[in-house]
Amino acid sequence: MIEKRLTKTRIRAGVWEGVLNAGEARPELVVLHLERPLSGVTVEPVPDRPGVWAVRVPIPAEVLSDGVQTFLIREAGSDQTLAHFTIITGVAMEDDMRAEVDLLRQELDMLKRAFRRHCLETMG
Repeated sequence: MIEKRLTKTRIRAGVWEGVLNAGEARPELVVLHLERPLSGVTVEPVPDRPGVWAVRVPIPAEVLSDGVQTFLIREAGSDQTLAHFTIITGVAMEDDMRAEVDLLRQELDMLKRAFRRHCLETMG
């Protein structure tokens, strides 16, 4: 099995861009913001580079507000996060600590859901 690796290349004109090494089959990705999927995510093959995919995530203006906004990029049907990006608006970025805390909160919520699902499956 190929280890999937997603690397950010840039954010430009409101679009996050990255390169995904994922093998020959087109990967299905989902991008979550506050546990809600974003639309418009594209995954296209990179010419002359088999198994490499260009990923584009449009960042909707309506999800931006004061504070820290964290976006999780996952393979569809999986809880594994391939990458994440954070946007801080409305305040000076004193430190990246707020972004890390926001990411930890989202990962903790994911673990709580997985643990509860596991308990339900093993009890019943």
